[in-house]
Amino acid sequence: MSQDRADSGQGPGLASDEKEELARLRREAKQLREEKEILRKATVFFVRETSR
Repeated sequence: MSQDRADSGQGPGLASDEKEELARLRREAKQLREEKEILRKATVFFVRETSR
């Protein structure tokens, strides 16, 4: 019942579509952090290889 109230804007909390968007954005942020770490490691590797 409280989710119905949140969805209609009459109660506290996030509406269902906002919860879905938040979950999607959190997954996207996690993926971007992982990709950033991979690129950082690759940069370190290539800098070391070209410094020889």
